[in-house]
Amino acid sequence: MALTTTMVIGLGLLIYVVLYLTYGRKLEREIVKADPNKETPAKRLYDGVDYVPADRPVLFGHHFASIAGAAPIVGPVMAMAWGWLLGLAWIWLGNVLLGAVHDYLSLMASVRYDGRSIQWISGKVMSRRTSLTFQVFIYFVLILVVAAFAAVITSIFVKTPQVATASILFIVSALVVGFLMYRIRIGMVPSTAVGLVMLVISIWLGFQYPLSLTANQWYGVLFVYIIIAASLPVWILLQPRDYLNAWILWFGLLAGGLAFLLVNKEITWPAYTMFSATVVGGKPSPFWPVIPLVIACGSLSGFHSIVASGTTSKQLANELHGLTIGYGGMLTEGFLSTLVVTSIAAYGMSLLSQAASKLAEAGIEVAKLSDPTYMGTTYVAAMLKSFGKVGIFAQSYGMGWQDAFGVDVTVGTVFAGLWVSAFALTTLDTTNRLARFTWSEIVAEVVKDESTRNMLSNRWVASIVAALIGIGLAATGNWTIIWPAFGGANQMLAAIALMTAGLWVRNVLAVKGVMRYLVLAPALFLWVTVTLAYIWFIVVVVPSPPVFTIVAIELLLALMLLYEFSKAVRTEVPEVAPA
Repeated sequence: MALTTTMVIGLGLLIYVVLYLTYGRKLEREIVKADPNKETPAKRLYDGVDYVPADRPVLFGHHFASIAGAAPIVGPVMAMAWGWLLGLAWIWLGNVLLGAVHDYLSLMASVRYDGRSIQWISGKVMSRRTSLTFQVFIYFVLILVVAAFAAVITSIFVKTPQVATASILFIVSALVVGFLMYRIRIGMVPSTAVGLVMLVISIWLGFQYPLSLTANQWYGVLFVYIIIAASLPVWILLQPRDYLNAWILWFGLLAGGLAFLLVNKEITWPAYTMFSATVVGGKPSPFWPVIPLVIACGSLSGFHSIVASGTTSKQLANELHGLTIGYGGMLTEGFLSTLVVTSIAAYGMSLLSQAASKLAEAGIEVAKLSDPTYMGTTYVAAMLKSFGKVGIFAQSYGMGWQDAFGVDVTVGTVFAGLWVSAFALTTLDTTNRLARFTWSEIVAEVVKDESTRNMLSNRWVASIVAALIGIGLAATGNWTIIWPAFGGANQMLAAIALMTAGLWVRNVLAVKGVMRYLVLAPALFLWVTVTLAYIWFIVVVVPSPPVFTIVAIELLLALMLLYEFSKAVRTEVPEVAPA
């Protein structure tokens, strides 16, 4: 019996529902002991800018849109070079053993420490030196996130100008909704109704008036946008825009999941091509340890710990909301990646066949793609030459809509493009906001003169510095180098954040038995995997000097952090308590 989309999507849903109701609830009740009567930092430290309590659906929208971005789509798209089975296994195992645990514990540890960052918490459970080292490490990660996502958004806008128009109008819609919710206070339901109507109008106007700019022009626009967006109070743009994004999210996941359940399309993509497919930098890339350089957010992501402890923890209104937002948000992202793999596995071969003439110009023979070895060595080049890193998913998604619901494939394709760009824009400006926080923490540690410290940590100055470096890297156009550099930094960050969370569980919450090792052991495995992948990346791929410098510094910092962790874990139970 042939494997179909119905089987894959159904199994994925079953895994996520069961895990949420069992393992997730166990973490909430027996490890964290979430208390609805505890006043959260969002209420206790309310300032109207960063500490602002949000309704659960609003905060879920912000959190998911910020953590997802384009990564749970782009990573699985590239990993199809190894075949659909290996990528999907990494996604599901990563979600279950690492990702959801990492996200929830990072969020709740931050909530217990007044909304402090994960790097600040590492200083409490390890050493003060650890905190500064971790801050510098995270700052470089955030720069790579800005670079990677700016490149993705620019690619979408250039290839699908309808999405560009809709995305800009969508930002305007969010500003209106924020004004209605937080200044006029007409209520969530009327505000939501207005926002959804404006969202539909934005999409329609996108079809009518596509905005065509060059890649460099879009980089300029994004540079200005993320500086402004990262510096505004969260209620003006971040909260309402992310809340509206949640509606796109749910509709996209529901419609896509239902389509691929109903269509029952046969999987035609090879389950396995070869162990060392050509993926990173045009080089043969061994699945292990290289996979974390390619699939990051869809499986697990250190960036999530920065979002959880940087913005989400400052908006959590009730500790019982943490499981839905932290643990549930990661599983939702995993389902999105499952949908990506399934859609390409069902329709990707057909799409590449349609691009036969274009691929022939690049010396790629479509007829040979059914051979697993040929697919493994040529897929990434074929994908980039034909539909692009987002386009092959958007087209596959649109074809699923067409076969299941009879909707024109163009409608589904443009919607998928808007879906990706909306999340990517959210991640982009949230990242710049987080880079602003991190920059200010570093400046506070190393600059002693008060006037200089105040000038450098000004929110506009801090936003400009991160945007300038990140957008500058993206504008180099070296995509196949920037993405794995981001992926590796992201996964190394996940390992270090898991180490921090594990020490918090062991030393602060004083959890005994096997549960504490279910956090620490995966963290060490991930650290070893990413370290080996980084060494391979430096030696085999030989990235350009700017990227090489960032990766080399991060590898050195990761070694320093492992040393600090080893000292802390050998300590019996240090005197550490939540603030």
